[in-house]
Amino acid sequence: MNRTGKTLLVLALVTVVAMAFRVSWNALRDIAGAVGADATAAMLYPFVVDGLMALALVATLVLAGDARRFALRVLGAYTIASLVLNYVHGLVPELHGRTVDWGRLADWDPANWALVLLATSLPVGSIYFGSDLVAKVLHHQPAPIPTVEANAEESTETDTKRSTADLTVSTPAPITPNATVLPRPVAVGFLKSTLPAKPFPQVDPVPVASIERRAVAAESTRPRRATGRVPVVAKSTRPKRTPDQLLAEARAATADWPDAKVTGEGIRRAVRTSPANARSLRDTLLAERAATAAESA
Repeated sequence: MNRTGKTLLVLALVTVVAMAFRVSWNALRDIAGAVGADATAAMLYPFVVDGLMALALVATLVLAGDARRFALRVLGAYTIASLVLNYVHGLVPELHGRTVDWGRLADWDPANWALVLLATSLPVGSIYFGSDLVAKVLHHQPAPIPTVEANAEESTETDTKRSTADLTVSTPAPITPNATVLPRPVAVGFLKSTLPAKPFPQVDPVPVASIERRAVAAESTRPRRATGRVPVVAKSTRPKRTPDQLLAEARAATADWPDAKVTGEGIRRAVRTSPANARSLRDTLLAERAATAAESA
C-alpha cells in the first residue's frame, strides 16, 4: 500500500474512534453523575476510561515482551469495564434523565455495590496504570536494526565456527617419499657351455636368535619396507639346481618338442625356473639342435 492509502486508512480509523467515543461518552457521563460526580467531573469521566484505552493501545504498539503483555491486559480490562457501564446505562432508563437515586445503579444490592465500586475505581486505576504505561514507554529502548556489515560479520563467524566444528579429525601431515634408490636384483644367468661353470656362493644360515631380535625390533618401530638379506626361514625349501642339472632337465622336457615350441616361456614352465635361466636354456638347446642338424647334413 502506498503512502496515500495509508494516510486515508488512518484518517478513517480516527473518525470511527471519535464517533465511538462520542457514543460511549454519553453513557459514561450519566454513570459518573449517578455515583456522585458533579457536572465537570461527569464531563471528564469518559476521558478517564476511554482515554486510558487509547493510551494502552499506543503502548501495545510500542512496547515488547512482558511490557507489551501488561499493556494488553490494561487495554482488555478497561474495554470490559467500559462495556459493562454502557450496558448498565442501556438497562436503566432513569440514568438518561438523571432521575435515579444517588448511588443506585441496580435494584439488587450486591450488583449495585459491584457497579458502584467499578465506576468509582476506574479513575484511580487510570492514574496508576496510565503512569506505569507512560514510564514503560519512556524507558523502552527499541532493538537496534542490524546493518549490512553486522550481518556479514555474523555470517563469517558462523561459517568459521561451523567449519571448525566439522573437522573431527586433524589433517594428516604430508607423506615424504623415500628418495633412497634400492639396488635392483641381478638375475643369475648361465655361462656359455665353453666356459667352466662356477658354483653358486654359499649363504651362511642366520641364527634363530638373530631372527627373533629382528622381529622384535620390527614390531617396536615403525613398519618399513624389508631390505637386505632374506632370512633362511623365508626362502624356498626346494634345493638349488646347478646349471648342468637345469640343462639336463630342459633337454629331457623338450626332447620331443619341435623347434618352434622351444621358447623361453615354455622352458620356464616346464623346468620351473626364472625367465633369465629359461632364455639361457633356450639358446643352448637351439644351438645344440642346429649343430646336430649341421652334422647330419
